[in-house]
Amino acid sequence: MTIPTTMRALEQTSLKGPQDMRLVSDAAVPTPGAGEVLIRVEVAGVNFADVSKAHGLFGDGPQPPYVAGFEAVGEIVAVGEEVNIPTVGARVVGVGEGAFAEYLLLPAAGAVPVPDDWTAAQALGMVVNWPTALAALKPLGRIAAGETVLIHAAAGATGQAAVVMAKHYGAVVIGTASAGKHETVRALGADYVVDSDADDLAEQVLGLTTGIGADLVLETAGGAAFAASLQAARRVLGRVVVFGLAGGEATVSNGDLVYKHQIQLIGLNIGVLIQSAPEVFGALMGEMMRLIASGVLVPSEPTVYALADGASALTDLETRKTVGKLALRP
Repeated sequence: MTIPTTMRALEQTSLKGPQDMRLVSDAAVPTPGAGEVLIRVEVAGVNFADVSKAHGLFGDGPQPPYVAGFEAVGEIVAVGEEVNIPTVGARVVGVGEGAFAEYLLLPAAGAVPVPDDWTAAQALGMVVNWPTALAALKPLGRIAAGETVLIHAAAGATGQAAVVMAKHYGAVVIGTASAGKHETVRALGADYVVDSDADDLAEQVLGLTTGIGADLVLETAGGAAFAASLQAARRVLGRVVVFGLAGGEATVSNGDLVYKHQIQLIGLNIGVLIQSAPEVFGALMGEMMRLIASGVLVPSEPTVYALADGASALTDLETRKTVGKLALRP
């Protein structure tokens, strides 16, 4: 197989937002080093982290100009030294910097085989959205049958997976979403849906839980809504797992935790979890594969944009115009 030396890619040229993303045709095709594989990208996943990076709000994020994106599915076309598995020709999904392009380097150890009967687009989410939702629910959130979980952005890719898994584990689910997305969240099995823009969100959650509050909150709202998440959590025993800040940064002080919000506050970054607690991530992935095998987690087709329309995809995600997973096709 002949591999070209240059490729089409989406380059972020500033930290002013996705509108400053441009399509280039002369980006260098990378060469796999030791422990790496090179894939020809079939489809790349769009995540809110891509939006944060474009605005310079992602901790230790890349500096422009850089090829955007980090999640992709494709066929392995070359392998580096010390790589025996996976092999050339295998279809895999994984995470690597510069996914909005025709070719992408992935660490071989993190390249997950695509199930034989799944399309490339359906496999998106297997290494980002689904593990994040499961980590927030299980090893960190410690969800148990009969407990109530509040899931923000329940119509998004991670939120949808969280709703499905939380119901599987026997939880009562309260999802938040904008008004036009409520039926989508209900169809996933959510017991209640609250308008994500409601000024009385915490009061509504407390009302639905007879004043007790949610046992677990999956917090991605950030900004002004962060305080509502803390207020909606059950006192003392309630857990708030924070893994997103779509509405911007928010602060909580030690005084808040002692005198106002006596809750258990937990931070989640899936990349850090993989690096710092690989045994936890290994068990998590094993559980996820069991959920797939048993039909709890089923693939769905994302909304696919052309690579040249990447800026539009990120803008649509940022402005909450979308439902479920988004993808770019080179």
